[in-house]
Amino acid sequence: MNALPDGLIPFLDNAGWQGAAVEPLEGDASFRRYFRVRHGDRRAMLMHAPPPHEDPRPFLDVAHWLSANGQRAPEVHAEDAAAGWVLLEDFGTDRMRDWLEANPDGEANAYACAIDALVALHRLPPGPFAPYDLAAYRRELALFTDWYCPAMGLAVDREGYLAAWDEVMAPVLDRQRPGVTVLRDYHAENIMLLDPAPDGSGPQGLIDFQDALVGHPAYDLVSLLQDARRDVAPELERAMIERYVAAAGPGDGFAADYARLGAQRNAKIVGIFTRLWKRDGKARYLAMIPRVWEALERDLADPALAPVARWFDGNVPRNIRDTFGGELM
Repeated sequence: MNALPDGLIPFLDNAGWQGAAVEPLEGDASFRRYFRVRHGDRRAMLMHAPPPHEDPRPFLDVAHWLSANGQRAPEVHAEDAAAGWVLLEDFGTDRMRDWLEANPDGEANAYACAIDALVALHRLPPGPFAPYDLAAYRRELALFTDWYCPAMGLAVDREGYLAAWDEVMAPVLDRQRPGVTVLRDYHAENIMLLDPAPDGSGPQGLIDFQDALVGHPAYDLVSLLQDARRDVAPELERAMIERYVAAAGPGDGFAADYARLGAQRNAKIVGIFTRLWKRDGKARYLAMIPRVWEALERDLADPALAPVARWFDGNVPRNIRDTFGGELM
């Protein structure tokens, strides 16, 4: 994977970056690849999202919309969507998760800035994106029964699972109209600290938002505060929810909807991480499943999740759940 893909050099040449130094970066859970590009004093980030596995057009659509509406998405310097190439503003190396590992005292301020960015996004009319409808929620939820349960040797009531979720998610669907732009992967690995102060405050940049939909304002809040990739202390989670509610005034039912969407997202992620292992050979994601399961259990304890909690009690043995997902390895 260290070889440069075909077409990279011609794309950079056509974009005015002839002779630039190209440094491959570590990949993510997709087929996309990223490269840091340097040419004299200029810096940029190159994304390769090659067809047919990837399509950069949704990313470009969301990036242009965010930038046009005052949100801090990377500036697009050049693009060739048909070939999967996008040259972007380089947000630097201070990814929120990594910066907090070295600067733990800045955690509260960094998260406060991320909450404030969400509030600003949610004050905008929703973008021109598809709705986060029941069909989309169901497709994601099915990842748990389609991937995790077989991996654990569990024969489960799949139809009962989806029926329980239909009941639980009905209030969410009613309250997410007209909706907000939901980035769907808003967490500490997808937030860049552009010029962080020692206390963690400062401007933040958005990345990895190509799957944006129009949905419920609690979804990205859950994504941030029940992060699959780093621990967020319960007291910090509560404080940031309170900060969001005070600024955004989301109305009645928000706390229950937060638990509903937390459980939905966490069940989906358990399924996705299992699929990444079983289908794609990416076993490193298994280490994150216990954190996700722990958050899922907290969400299931909310009374709003009672039908889904009963399904779990009847289909996923307690000895598996007591170890936060069991031993997949």
